Amino acid sequence: MRIDRMTVREIRMSLLAPFQTSFGITRDRRILLVTVECDGVTGWGEVTAGETPGYSPETTDTARLILGDFLWPAVRRREFAAADDLAGLLHHVRGHNMAKAALETAVWDAEAKQKNVPLWKLLDGTQREIPCGVSIGIQESHDKLLAKIEQELAAGYQRIKIKIAPGRDVSACEAVRARFPEIRLMVDANSAYTLDDLPLLRELDRFRLMMMEQPLFWDDIYAHALLQREIATPICLDESIHEAHHARAAIELGACRIINMKLGRVGGYRSARAIHGIAQGSAIPLWCGGMLESGIGRAHNIAMSTLPNFKLPGDVSASSRYWAEDIVDPPVEVTPRGTILVPDGPGIGYTPQLDRIEKLTVSHTVFE
Repeated sequence: MRIDRMTVREIRMSLLAPFQTSFGITRDRRILLVTVECDGVTGWGEVTAGETPGYSPETTDTARLILGDFLWPAVRRREFAAADDLAGLLHHVRGHNMAKAALETAVWDAEAKQKNVPLWKLLDGTQREIPCGVSIGIQESHDKLLAKIEQELAAGYQRIKIKIAPGRDVSACEAVRARFPEIRLMVDANSAYTLDDLPLLRELDRFRLMMMEQPLFWDDIYAHALLQREIATPICLDESIHEAHHARAAIELGACRIINMKLGRVGGYRSARAIHGIAQGSAIPLWCGGMLESGIGRAHNIAMSTLPNFKLPGDVSASSRYWAEDIVDPPVEVTPRGTILVPDGPGIGYTPQLDRIEKLTVSHTVFE
């Protein structure tokens, strides 16, 4: 394989409703789409970085710079046997996993199309139908939170995740459990707490949560190991896991009992599959997190979620939860039983709507 051309395109999409976490509110998304031309076939990827360095150090703008100035020079005119080899060409660039993942996943899409197979099969996925949950941002009131949960349960979603932050944690869980005592419920703190908050975090044990996601420092594994010894609720690590060796360290230290996998955060499919193998060997279940992706990124999440150790409902939900109109055809849809049927078409299995993408484009750069 050889990448003959790479296009980096910024599109802008408005969310149907603001999404609030402990580090900010998102109303509009600046999304970078990466397309590659490999031996006459086009592959699509997406940069999942946010507009600001809240979730991770990467942003839309840093990813654009890294893609053009460092990743493209590393792959231009280079021959490689398969998409799985691309990560080796990018290894000398430290960090910037979301930029790397956008390029690498686009090449995986191209290879699957060249071989006329679904991407999930090329990845050795096994699940034809993936279970879905939802992530609900911090709401203005408990009444609005409960109404939102009611709506998502009616749509069939199998698991509810609510964002929490200091002052918006115990009372929110109390309200949810009083109204919905038996639902599969988890909380996501996005690193909003410290070990000084141990009494409060212990209090969350009484709500029978599936997991507590990333309560402490975004880049800390050791502190989570200390916390996990003190609470009954399983800790799920998200922001702390960037590479396979982070997953191994977290598991061996007892820092988590569950891992949230995000393609962008870990740098693409090669890294994701390595982490998958480590977790599977230690009986640590995985699930796929979301980053307010367009249909391109969502399609890649679906493909990854077919791997056998993705045992818990992920945040891969319907396009209509976020966008008035997505950029893929058909839009991603969830069945009444709260699942997504994995597509059988070649590559990501969804067709980019080129006319709509063009209308949403604010800039694009071609490298060839």
